[in-house]
Amino acid sequence: MDRELLYVFGTGNATVTNLYNTCFALRDSDEYFMVDAGGGNQILKILDNMQVPLERIHHLFVTHAHTDHILGVVWLIRMIATKIRRDEYPGNAHIYCHEELVDTIKTLCRLTIQDKFYRLLDDRILFEPVKDGEKRHILSYDVTFFDIHSTKLKQFGFSLVLNNGKKLTFLGDEPYKPECERYVRGADWLLSEAFCLYAERDIWKPYEKHHSTVKDACELAQAMGIPNLVLWHTEDSNVAGRERLYKSEGKRSYSGNIFVPDDESLIAL
Repeated sequence: MDRELLYVFGTGNATVTNLYNTCFALRDSDEYFMVDAGGGNQILKILDNMQVPLERIHHLFVTHAHTDHILGVVWLIRMIATKIRRDEYPGNAHIYCHEELVDTIKTLCRLTIQDKFYRLLDDRILFEPVKDGEKRHILSYDVTFFDIHSTKLKQFGFSLVLNNGKKLTFLGDEPYKPECERYVRGADWLLSEAFCLYAERDIWKPYEKHHSTVKDACELAQAMGIPNLVLWHTEDSNVAGRERLYKSEGKRSYSGNIFVPDDESLIAL
């Protein structure tokens, strides 16, 4: 069995200019389960740089309707539709999202791409609405989607068991809510937003934006018994020093492994 890899496409929050917006994929053999697509067509360059072929992406999960997560989806649909019309894309594309997002994505596509591409929606590009707590079998994973109970805009995360038996949970881009404990507690990997350092909370004001800090994410991972924590969806004022600074703050309250990936990086799971 090939080793499972987390492909980190972007690690920034909505307002970054020195990073791409947070989005990623799990590689399962030679296929990819992609999550969000960032805010623009730079995702196409990132996929090319990381040698992720569009024809190997048949499963895309869109968490919510904010621009830094959804606008890149339009570009993916546009380019996948192009490949379908050229007979260069085998099978169908499946887009998973909560039910309210389906109309949002379709509307964006209807307003921005040509009819010859838009007509492939619900034909070869299929929407798969998911409900809170619903399980879907995607590639070799049983994925459980869940409502993160956002205080801003309806948003879903997911939890799954990797082929190596380890549990991975993605909490979206807002702080943990107690309603999600069953998906988080005891996970082997937690993918968590960390808007900024707790030491810089007065500068970035994460709590006003309904986000958390490195310290908050690390305290959560410690309390939930999670050995591996990935921190992203950050500000980008000091990209070169970010990993060092975030790990330094995080290790004061967390004894596990902290990952602060760069854009276009890989994490072995």
